[in-house]
Amino acid sequence: MRLSEFIVSNREPILAEWEEFARTCTPAAGTMDITALRDHADLMLTVMVEDLETPQGKAEQAEKAKGQALEHDPAVATAAELHGADRAEGGFTVEQMVSEYRALRASVIRLWTEAKGEITPEDVQDLTRFNEAIDQALAESVQRFTEDLEQSKEMFLAILGHDLRTPLGAIFTSAKFMLETEELEEPFSTLMERIASSSTRMVHMVGDLLDFTRSRLGAGIPIKRTEAGMGKLVHDAVDEVRTVYPDQSIEIETRADQKGEWDPARISQMLVNLIGNAAEHSPAETPITIEIGEGEGAITLAIHNRGPVIHPERMAGIFHPMKAVTAGGSASGGPTGNLGLGLYIAERIVNAHDGRIDVESSEAEGTTFTVHLPISA
Repeated sequence: MRLSEFIVSNREPILAEWEEFARTCTPAAGTMDITALRDHADLMLTVMVEDLETPQGKAEQAEKAKGQALEHDPAVATAAELHGADRAEGGFTVEQMVSEYRALRASVIRLWTEAKGEITPEDVQDLTRFNEAIDQALAESVQRFTEDLEQSKEMFLAILGHDLRTPLGAIFTSAKFMLETEELEEPFSTLMERIASSSTRMVHMVGDLLDFTRSRLGAGIPIKRTEAGMGKLVHDAVDEVRTVYPDQSIEIETRADQKGEWDPARISQMLVNLIGNAAEHSPAETPITIEIGEGEGAITLAIHNRGPVIHPERMAGIFHPMKAVTAGGSASGGPTGNLGLGLYIAERIVNAHDGRIDVESSEAEGTTFTVHLPISA
């Protein structure tokens, strides 16, 4: 009996062993009924049988060996993809799901070889084809499992960030009101200033987190262009950074107020992130310089500091998210260190304005982030 015929006639014993193993995947399987435990296993066996009974040439076998599935409508999920999605939603770990496939492979081969008694060269070919089908299904399930899990994590971060904004806003507003009354005596006045400053940083961190999840979920960072002066935006951003780094010297070398069509709120966010990054990595005794230039329909912003040199191996991933590293490569521990999203968000904002950011870093010249922004859309 060929392997495909054996699977068809012994489908129930195979599914029973699958279910028995799936029940060991606790705690996720503890509350599942038989239908949920078997979910798409029956349909996957059908797909494997069809695969075993389909003639296959050397070229097709080579494609499978590379993990490339047969063509199917991308809008219609395969049984293996649906299984991966269900296991992610059901709380299984990826290790448990992989173990299910290992158990299915072992059950089918053991039951079949016991029924056969003697293996022929033709059977070896069936075993090879079956293993290829299992590996293909496993690859599809793992890919879908991973995608769904990542999306769930990002949705959680988005919801968390959104819900944090209200209490943080209340803390900041209350602290600002208390300071504006000018009725607080020391040390309460200083403590309230710290509360206001810390809540401001937290609001920025939550904003970066929301922008990160928005960009990862495919929506990108939205911008609303309006005419704005870059000089004022730079001065306002510097004033904001100085509240966090009061001892840091920051010099604006060009004081002209070049105007352009940008999203002022987003440009301010980008500037605070870049200037704050420079302040975090710059010695207090050396000034940060910001130069505003204009030419050929674009404006340039050069933010320079004398902090540690960025290692060449770090340069390629400098704008990658979740890279909380200092210029020298260690974990960021400054007052604004926050998952390494600052530079990522800054780059995304510049990209949304059809601009770019260049980075240069050397012992002789220091580190300079140069932003190039078109003046008009």
